[in-house]
Amino acid sequence: MFQKVLATFGSGGAKIDARLLDRTAAPGRPLHGEVLLLGGEVDQEINGLDVTLLARVQVPGEDKTEDLPFGSQHLVGHETIRAGQQVRVPFEIPLPWETPVTSVFGKPLTGTAVGVRAELDLAAAVSDPFDADAVAIEPIPAQKRVLDALSRTGFVFREAILEQGRINGANQQLAFFQEIRFAPSPRFASIFSQVAVTFLTSPERTDVVLEVTKRVRVSKTGGFGGRGQDFLGLFTMKPDVNWEKQLEDWFDQVARPRGIFD
Repeated sequence: MFQKVLATFGSGGAKIDARLLDRTAAPGRPLHGEVLLLGGEVDQEINGLDVTLLARVQVPGEDKTEDLPFGSQHLVGHETIRAGQQVRVPFEIPLPWETPVTSVFGKPLTGTAVGVRAELDLAAAVSDPFDADAVAIEPIPAQKRVLDALSRTGFVFREAILEQGRINGANQQLAFFQEIRFAPSPRFASIFSQVAVTFLTSPERTDVVLEVTKRVRVSKTGGFGGRGQDFLGLFTMKPDVNWEKQLEDWFDQVARPRGIFD
């Protein structure tokens, strides 16, 4: 009886270990893994076992992040896990097309965290055990084309963030979006302070949202400081497009003076 009481508080109770079977994954593809269910010192009733996709997202206007779910799968319903029993439960959870990229050519993107959490719902337990694993999400070919084009034209990766909210005028499915931020190329370094790219992908197409932040410019006549501005561009990926030229043409257009103040 004492062991049963301890198990309700997590001591000597059932445990889980989530393991990913795919070294890397990609948006729009299934992610494979398994959950190892380990029985404790006594038999325990299970209400359910689930896996959930989580993204660490910046809350707008606040200096904090939240782990936001964006997909889940129910694996096991009501069962009994026997003392000392070990059960492997495989899973295949689809990654939404807008799943953030966390790795490019095996190199992690600083500032982006996506993971899978397995959670065991135990009957008569004070707290339920859970285990989480980070996921390496590589860009799909269309996304790689744009990232490669930015790199080849001199833009340097700075950081990536996930932000809760929606982009006005964009066809967005998830409740958050990813910004992959770059320092400007030498050609635009005196005009731009930052360039950010967001991918909004679906089975039919990939939209590319570019955000350019222009530096503050001082007028020649009055010496007043102009306020830096953000410019948004939205492009739909098309085959056989020279993305280096497409990007530089748009950057040239944004870089043009627009009057006394930018």
